[in-house]
Amino acid sequence: MNPPLTSYRLIDTTEALQDLAAALARVESLAVDLEADSLYHYQEKVCLLQIGDGVGHYLVDTLQIPDCSSLGPIFEAPQIRKIFHGADYDIRSLYRDFRITVRNLFDTEMAARFLGRRETGLEALLGSHFQIQLDKKYQRTDWSKRPLTPPMLEYAAADVAYLIPLARSLEENLTLLGRREWVREEGEWLCRVRPQPPHAGPLFLRFKGAREMDPRSLAILEQLLAFRQERAEARDRPVFKIMGADPLKELVSRKPESLDQLQGIKGLSTKMIDRLGEGLIEAVRRGLEKPADDLPRFPRSRKPPVPAAVGPRVKALKQWRETRAGELQLEPGLLLNNAGIEQIAILNPVRPEELDRLPELRNWQKQNFGEEIVLALQPLRQPSERDPQ
Repeated sequence: MNPPLTSYRLIDTTEALQDLAAALARVESLAVDLEADSLYHYQEKVCLLQIGDGVGHYLVDTLQIPDCSSLGPIFEAPQIRKIFHGADYDIRSLYRDFRITVRNLFDTEMAARFLGRRETGLEALLGSHFQIQLDKKYQRTDWSKRPLTPPMLEYAAADVAYLIPLARSLEENLTLLGRREWVREEGEWLCRVRPQPPHAGPLFLRFKGAREMDPRSLAILEQLLAFRQERAEARDRPVFKIMGADPLKELVSRKPESLDQLQGIKGLSTKMIDRLGEGLIEAVRRGLEKPADDLPRFPRSRKPPVPAAVGPRVKALKQWRETRAGELQLEPGLLLNNAGIEQIAILNPVRPEELDRLPELRNWQKQNFGEEIVLALQPLRQPSERDPQ
C-alpha cells in the first residue's frame, strides 16, 4: 500500500533550529536522512536535513541556516540513538559541511545485511515489513533549488517517517539471531568515517584504469583531467557532467592533435566538440610536449613481502569463510573481509586471544569466530608452530 500523507514542519531560521535542538535533547531515538546536490554542482553540499522523533518530522533547510552547530550536541549525545539507512554518505556529509559527528548509530541497511536480507534498500524493507511503497519521484531532484515545493517536502519527510519502527523490527530479529551486538559495534566503526580530504597529488591517481597506462599516456590524462576539472568548477557542474571516463580514455589512446581527429570518439558529441574541442586538443598537446624525464608514473604499491606460507593460509581462511557465511546466510565479506583474512594469515594465530593484536578486527568477530579461525589454520601448521598446551 502507499504511505499516508506525511506531516512535517519546515525549519528555516536559526531560532527555530535552536528550539528544535532543545526539544530533541529529550528524545530516545531520532530518524535521520539528508538530501544533497552532488548530481548538479561541482562542490556538493547538504541541502536539506530530515529528522523524525517518532511523533513529528522536521525538515531543516540547511541552505537557509548555514550554521547548524546547535544540532551538534544532539548527534553526539550517547543516550540518543540516531537511525540512518545507509549511513556512510550521510556521516561523511554531516562532518564535511557542519563538522557534526555522530554517536550511537543504528543503520537499518547494515542491520538488514546482518539478517541476510538480499534486498536491503529502504523501499524493499518498508515493503516487506509494513507493506508500504515509497514514492521515489524526487530521488534525483536538484535539492539546491528554491523554493522547495510541498510534494518535495512531503517526499523528504517520508524518508524518515518509518525508520524508527523499521529499526525496532530489525532489532528484534537481530536479537533472535544473537547478532544485535554485531550491528551495534559496526555502527561504532561507521561513526568514524570521514570525507576524503582534497587530493593534493596527481588527478590520475583517482582515475580508474590509470594504473595500466604508460608514462606518456598518464601525462596526457593528467592534462585532460585538469582541463575537465577547471571547466566543471567554472560552470559549477559535477566533473562527470562535463565529460565521462570513456571518452577520456579514448582521447588518451588516440592522442588527437586536431579538431577533426576528435570526430568519432564515443561519448564526445558534436556539441561537446564545439564547446570543449580546442581545450581538449590543447590538453593533449601539453601532455605530448612534457619532457621524457618529467613524465609521471603510477606509484606501485610497496607492500612488505610475505612468507610463502601465507598463501595457503589465505586459501584456508577463505574456504572457512565461504562455508560459515553460507551457514549463517551472510555475505562472505560481511563475515570477514579480505583485508582481515590477509592480516590473520600473516599473524597465523595459535590461540584465539592472539587475534587481539589486529585492531581492525571487530570484537564480535573475535568472540564468535576466533576459535573457528584458529582451527581453520591448524592443519597448515608445522609442529613447532602449534600451541604447546
